[in-house]
Amino acid sequence: MTRFALTLEFDGTPFHGLQRQTHGPSVQQAIEDALHRITGETASVLSAGRTDAGVHALAMRCHVDLEKDITPFRLMGAINAHLRPHPIAVTACEIVPDDWHARFSCTGRRYLYRIINRRAPLALLRDRAWQVAPALDAEAMHRAAQVLVGHHDFTTFRSVHCQAADPVKSLDLLDVERIGDEVHIHAAARSFLHHQVRSMVGCLKLVGTGTWDDARLSAALAARDRAALGLNAPAHGLYFVEAVYPTSP
Repeated sequence: MTRFALTLEFDGTPFHGLQRQTHGPSVQQAIEDALHRITGETASVLSAGRTDAGVHALAMRCHVDLEKDITPFRLMGAINAHLRPHPIAVTACEIVPDDWHARFSCTGRRYLYRIINRRAPLALLRDRAWQVAPALDAEAMHRAAQVLVGHHDFTTFRSVHCQAADPVKSLDLLDVERIGDEVHIHAAARSFLHHQVRSMVGCLKLVGTGTWDDARLSAALAARDRAALGLNAPAHGLYFVEAVYPTSP
C-alpha cells in the first residue's frame, strides 16, 4: 500500500462542496470515481479541509492510499485524464510516509476572498468573485480587520451547523488590499470554523461601505452570538489557497 499526496485546483461552482455528499456531486466523489476507473480500488480521498458548495481551491492538499504499483507522474496524468470534463486538476502528486495525513499533519490554512468592486456586470469572473457595486474603503476594512486577529471566541462568525467542539480560534492574519477594482482579503490560521472566513468578510464589507465601524465589529465579536453577525459573504468569492505543513512530505 502506497500513500500519495495530491495537490488539487478546482472550480467549486458545479459541486456541493469538496467532501462527498449524499445529495449532489462533490470534488471528492469525482476523484474517487477516477481512481476506481484507474486502479479498480475503492479508495478514500482525505483532504486538508472542507469547502462549501461554490468555494474554489488553488492548492488543496489531500492523500489517498493505493495498492496499485504506479509512479506519481503516471497517477497524476491518469487522474487528470479521467476527471475530464470536471473543472478539477491534480497539479502535483508525490509519495509520502504512511503517517503523513493531509488533515492532521496540517499546521496552517490560508484563504483568499475576492471582491470585484464595480457596477459593470462580471463577464469573466461570474461565480468566481463577489461583486459589490458601492465603493469600498479597503484601508478602513484592513484597519477594522485587525480587531479579529488573535485568540478569540468566534461564535458570532461560525455557522449554526458548525461541528467544531470549540469556537475559540487563533486568527494569525486578516489583511485587506485593493488591486485595481478588486479587493482581496487574506486570512490565515491553523484552522477555521465553518463559515468563519465568509462571515468575517461579510462584516468587513459593511465596514467598507461605512455601514459599520471598528467599534461595531468589535461589539459583534464580543457578543459571541450569531445574531450579531451583519452579513455572510457568498461562497463563490472564496478560495482555499494553501495548506501548510511543518516539513515537506
